[in-house]
Amino acid sequence: MHWTSIIAIYVLFWVGTAFVMLPFGVRTHDEMGVPKVPGQADSAPANFRPGRIIIRASIGAALLTALYVANYVNGWIEADDLNVFGTPPSAAAYPD
Repeated sequence: MHWTSIIAIYVLFWVGTAFVMLPFGVRTHDEMGVPKVPGQADSAPANFRPGRIIIRASIGAALLTALYVANYVNGWIEADDLNVFGTPPSAAAYPD
């Protein structure tokens, strides 16, 4: 696997992990007892910390990328292992 492929996979995992991490640890103004700004949405976060999300997403993406590359190198799970429906009937009629 080329190093550019590993970087691309890391970026994909990072974006997915960042979106998953967004709602964790965020509290609204009502939950924290902080007064709201006039016109503010009730669901607006009072303690949004993008730095924490970036750090968590970076660590999570690094772990997922390492697991993906290890699977690629060692071949633990391959495409044939994911075939839960078996061989299609049309392919079974014409063996190799």
